[in-house]
Amino acid sequence: MLVLLIVLIGVGSSILFYKRTARPPLEILLPTTIAVTTEVKVYVSGAVAHPGVYTMRQGDRVLDAIDAAGGTTENADLTRINLAAKVKDEQQIHVPKPGESLPQESSGQPQKININTASVEALDTLPDIGETKAQAIVNYRKEHGDFKRIEDLVEVAGIGSSTYENLKNLITVD
Repeated sequence: MLVLLIVLIGVGSSILFYKRTARPPLEILLPTTIAVTTEVKVYVSGAVAHPGVYTMRQGDRVLDAIDAAGGTTENADLTRINLAAKVKDEQQIHVPKPGESLPQESSGQPQKININTASVEALDTLPDIGETKAQAIVNYRKEHGDFKRIEDLVEVAGIGSSTYENLKNLITVD
């Protein structure tokens, strides 16, 4: 009996020892994200020190592109461009001189106005939009955040479907 008891104790201890050492420690793997920086090419022209094509990072601002071109000349009119706008691939950024008209895009079409970044003055240049509706767009944007689609413009008080139809080819949210 004593031998049987010793054998059972030995087998029990072996099982406990095996269970404690057989499992590898739990390893927790956290997901890693890899930041992908997309490069964009922009053409900076007008009243800048070194006009030309510059490689920028996606998310850079118009001001960054102007700085890459050596900054502005003494006769630059920065009040007519949005320095905080994000640059886009193949974009032309023209820094005008006082009294100079802004160039059209290479397609010959007027450059679309971004309703998420445009000032009241810029919005006021759109057909069927006066200063009151332009201010309403800016106020709506401040209250509700950026427009997700250009179609969301009809949510602004005073802008209906007929006004939207006249604007849809002249505006963007990109």
